[in-house]
Amino acid sequence: MTDTTPDLLFDLTLTDEQRMNRESMQRFAAAEIRAQAKLVDEGAGSARDFYPRTAELGLTLLPIPEALGGAGVDRSPVSNALIFEDLAHGDMSLALGAISPMAFVNTLLDQGSEAQREKYLPLFCTGEFKAATTALLEPRATFDPGAPATTATRTDSGYTLSGTKAMVPLGLDAELVLVIARLDGGECAAFIVEGSPAGMTRTAESNMGLLGAQLATLQFDDVQLPADARLGSGAFDLQRFVDLARLGICALAVGTCQAVLDYVKPYVNERVAFGEPISNRQSVAFMVADMAIELEAMRLMTWRAAALAEQGEDFHQQAYLAKVFCAEHAMKIGTDGVQLLGGHGFCREHPVEMWYRNLRAIDILEGIASV
Repeated sequence: MTDTTPDLLFDLTLTDEQRMNRESMQRFAAAEIRAQAKLVDEGAGSARDFYPRTAELGLTLLPIPEALGGAGVDRSPVSNALIFEDLAHGDMSLALGAISPMAFVNTLLDQGSEAQREKYLPLFCTGEFKAATTALLEPRATFDPGAPATTATRTDSGYTLSGTKAMVPLGLDAELVLVIARLDGGECAAFIVEGSPAGMTRTAESNMGLLGAQLATLQFDDVQLPADARLGSGAFDLQRFVDLARLGICALAVGTCQAVLDYVKPYVNERVAFGEPISNRQSVAFMVADMAIELEAMRLMTWRAAALAEQGEDFHQQAYLAKVFCAEHAMKIGTDGVQLLGGHGFCREHPVEMWYRNLRAIDILEGIASV
């Protein structure tokens, strides 16, 4: 008799391929991203000069089919979340810019038509960094990811795109931008905008964090798009797009919060006040313990939702809960990291204040890091 009992084993063991990939990402994050993060944040280094170096990671190459020039590795939301987490451990700002083309590729693979895959995916298989991004957020206090105000009106030759998108990673340089807009009938669709067509304006943003991600506001004033610019051959699954992006944002938060925890633990053990390490004080020790507990919860919620997505199960609720939890506790971990450093937390010689500023954005980011 066949045993039909479901396998309830909860196993977080990574595959050999995932372990090797994590080692590569962690080395790059430590040697390349961490070294450039502060320079870029303070304006002494250029993110434009840094991003071409991320091409050696092959992030966009991995999931693209071999027939189109890629590596043909099966797309894995879990593996992608691990990549985002490891790169963000170096710096969330530069990590966001580095993975933006990957998010574009993932969405194209997920919901694009065969003709669109054949046209655009080979562009990411040249071994060079191809600036591409996605644009969902809008500069409105009442912004709802499921109801963008940007519109796409049907015309005889295609569509007319009008509206404003905000906090677009690589927004100044992106050669391909996936814009989410609302059609005449109220349903949403995604459009691939190539280059800088007439009516499109790019404006650099001045924000408190994510300074290396080249965030920009994109204005579309009656931009004319051909019919084949619309992503896919059927309805665009906006909720799936948002949920996958939320997992990516959560993974970025986890990686950055791990960096904060890794920095403050030796600090509180080595910092001496009143003749003893400050970690001997319960208020300090308990705060560090709370950070570790909250971080582990963030990680497990993110991994669980990503695992459901990878298995083809419904993961909407888990992605939403992970995003809400990560947004709240990432900001708390960043705040606590600054607090544990005391006066040094206010000084820019320590990276914790930069990580804190970046983590403040987790709550408002949407649609920019699809796994």
